[in-house]
Amino acid sequence: MVQAGLFYSKDHEWVRIEEGRAFVGISDYAQNALGDVVYVELPEVGAHLEPGAQAGVLESVKAVSEVYSPVGGEVCEVNGALEDAPELVNEAPYENYIFVLEAASFDTAHLMDAAAYEAYLGTLEE
Repeated sequence: MVQAGLFYSKDHEWVRIEEGRAFVGISDYAQNALGDVVYVELPEVGAHLEPGAQAGVLESVKAVSEVYSPVGGEVCEVNGALEDAPELVNEAPYENYIFVLEAASFDTAHLMDAAAYEAYLGTLEE
């Protein structure tokens, strides 16, 4: 399932931009590939992330996977609920963001919209 209205990276992170803030999480494809997430390492609030920088780690029963920041900005918030309930990433990946960035503007030119991301996933599944 790909949700419309979001931007997607080739690393399977999604971004929702609202009023100067970028909410970042992982796609349904990513959570499905990972399996049951058992631990989430969140970035530090106040950290400045460049696009493509490692922002955190997701650990599942299958693997450990880095989470990358699809856009640049300062971490202004993390989803602390994931520390006690990492499985929320599996249950509702588009409702459970991992962290939020603030910036004057966000460069999304290198990201895909929902239709492009769905087409990209089609190339991976063949």
